[in-house]
Formats: sequence, C-alpha cells, structure tokens
Amino acid sequence: MHADAAAAAAAARRMVDTAERVTVLTGAGISTDSGLPDFRGPKGLWTRDPAAERASNINVYVSDPEVRRSNWARRASGALWADVEPNRGHEALVHLERRGKLHLLITQNVDELHQSAGNSEDLVVEIHGTTRKVQCLSCDYRDDIEIALGRVRAGEEDPQCPDCGWLLKAATVSFGQSLDPVDVARAERAALECDLFLTVGTTLAVSPINMTAPLAAQSGARLVIVNGEPTEFDALADVLVGGSISEVLPVICGLDAPGG
Repeated sequence: MHADAAAAAAAARRMVDTAERVTVLTGAGISTDSGLPDFRGPKGLWTRDPAAERASNINVYVSDPEVRRSNWARRASGALWADVEPNRGHEALVHLERRGKLHLLITQNVDELHQSAGNSEDLVVEIHGTTRKVQCLSCDYRDDIEIALGRVRAGEEDPQCPDCGWLLKAATVSFGQSLDPVDVARAERAALECDLFLTVGTTLAVSPINMTAPLAAQSGARLVIVNGEPTEFDALADVLVGGSISEVLPVICGLDAPGG
C-alpha cells in the first residue's frame, strides 16, 4: 500500500473506531476487485457492450423485442455477470457490522456481493435493485432470475410473466424508472442519523443518492471518501483515501492492521 494511502486509511480508521453509527454508500469500485467491471470506464460493461447500455433504458427495453431477446441471451450466457465472489472490501464491511458500528449499507451495486459476503439483509438497501432477481413490469411477480434464465436456455427468447403474461426484466432500476421511495427515504434518514458517513468506490455523480453524502456532512457527520479518482464532494470530506479498495477498506474498518 502506498504511504499516502496508508496514512489516510489509518486516519479514517481512527474515525471509525470512535464512531457509533456508520452509514456506508458503495458503488461499482468496491466490486472491481471481484472481477466485475464498472460501467463507463475504459473496460466498462457499457464501453465494451453498447447494446447492454441500450437495454438499461426502460423505454427501449419495453418497446424493442430484439433488445430484450439480446439482453436475455447475454444474461443466459453469463456474459453480463461472471460467477464472482466477494473480495476483502466486502469482507471489511461485514466486519464493520460485526463490530456493531454499521448503521446502514446503501449500495448502488446490483450484484448482491454485500449479502454474499455476510452483511445482514435488513442492513442493506439496494438503491438500484439487483440482477439476481427477476420481476414483472406489470404485476407483483418476483423470483430468482435463474428461473427465467432456465427458460431462456430451454428455448424461450423473451420469457413472459407466468402470472400475468407481461414482460419480465431483471429487478434493477433502469434509466427511466423511479427509485423506490421507501429505499430513498431510508437512505436519507440513515445519512441524517449517522455520526460517520463512508463512501466507497463511487464518484458520487449519480443523483439523487449521491446527495446523501453532503446531507450527512451538513448534519454534523464526519465524511470519509474512499475512491481511486476524484468525486463530486471531495471538498466536503474529512479524509480522502485512494489506493486499492480491497487493501485500504480492511484497514479502515478494523479488519486488518494499519500498514499491514
């Protein structure tokens, strides 16, 4: 670990040690060490596969059967998400929970790696949904996405809801869809209630959830930003931590010894 990153991580750890209620916001950067690409980076999912980005627009998805068929085929082949495992960054946030300090974990990710690592379901808010579930765009049908993918592998190119016959889609929030107001309210409340707000692997550019960081800072919480590049709210941070997330976050959360 670079000396500057190590010093910043140690400073952030001291803040975590004295905090009682830590609210965490994670983005794509925490999952890249698990082998998942980000979206718009040089090797990002949408950079390499523009068709996947088109499918992320709800209006395109609903109106274009070919987009749906291609999207389902990519999902069934495993091309969109590999079979990945949580990394040390995820494990660090599990440790933070076990220390009794995690107030809420808000994630922009849709990979469920926080839950796979061991974070409690009731402490995780998936603000953008999950790729591990499938939902109907008309009724309340929802199930494990492998149910739909099995149908695709068996020959259905555009599987429809078994309950009402309408369109199925991964249970993510696409462009053009609204966030769950209950999830947004819970995230904002957690930002107001915490004494330390920790952002990890996000440039804090996606509205409205990015505004939880300044909301927490303005409410008196300390703000620690862990990211490999500048973010929208670096000027508000008490500590900025660069470097590999899977290296620095275990130090920050107390899983690894500083400088280890």
